[in-house]
Amino acid sequence: MLKFAANLSWLYTDLPFLDRFEAAARDGFKGVECLFPHEHPTAEVQARLQAHGLSLVLFNARPGDWAAGERGLASLIDREDEFRRSIFEALDRAQALGCPRVHVMAGLCTDADPSPALARYQQRLAWAAEQAQGSGVTLMIEPINPRDMPGYLLQRQAQAHDLVQAIGSVHLQVQMDLYHCQITEGDVTMRLRQYLPTGRVGHLQIAAVPDRGEPDRGELSYGHVIDKLTALRYGGWIGLEYRPRDAQPGGTSRGLGWLRALAQAPTAESPDAD
Repeated sequence: MLKFAANLSWLYTDLPFLDRFEAAARDGFKGVECLFPHEHPTAEVQARLQAHGLSLVLFNARPGDWAAGERGLASLIDREDEFRRSIFEALDRAQALGCPRVHVMAGLCTDADPSPALARYQQRLAWAAEQAQGSGVTLMIEPINPRDMPGYLLQRQAQAHDLVQAIGSVHLQVQMDLYHCQITEGDVTMRLRQYLPTGRVGHLQIAAVPDRGEPDRGELSYGHVIDKLTALRYGGWIGLEYRPRDAQPGGTSRGLGWLRALAQAPTAESPDAD
């Protein structure tokens, strides 16, 4: 059975962050993810998880100065010390919260030749994966589409998989967001067939394309995608990183009809089924 995690940075935004855990549990979620738990006391986050029987399945390491437009430190020149501190901090927080995955953002690159930034990125990821040994934590890298995040260094699935293969650590995997994948590359079914069997994909996220709303309309058929994930026996979490179309209080819960419908739909039986 597929497992869906509510992204508390995107869902239930009519509520204060720490109140969103209860709302997610009330809607039946067992797993949650979020962007930046460091913005809240770890003990408070831990208390909400325990009180509502939730697992935190993914969060982001500090990305630099988000408000100033930074989107990760892993490739930025002259930021290695800050990057290393962010990894140590994220690993400590992940262990305290029982979270098995941390997303490490690459950073922006506007250079005509991105090769030096990619070299720094690979070197720092290799170092970070070494630090994760023995922690029970896997670091994630995510290709992000250039429309939503212009200049982001890592944009394509093949780039991410090549990096993971080159580094060769069990503590580094790919976070495959199908919203970003569809915008940048398309051909999502074939990407899933290609990459899920490798074992390098450690986490999925979904949203409608192009409006990033509930995955029940738009150009990507999530009924088909869910059938394909079931047929491919994907066993990881699927993060719901979308923006509810109903922005009024309670809109996230009202918009979950798509998830209830998917739970009742017939499932695919063969990895080769179209």
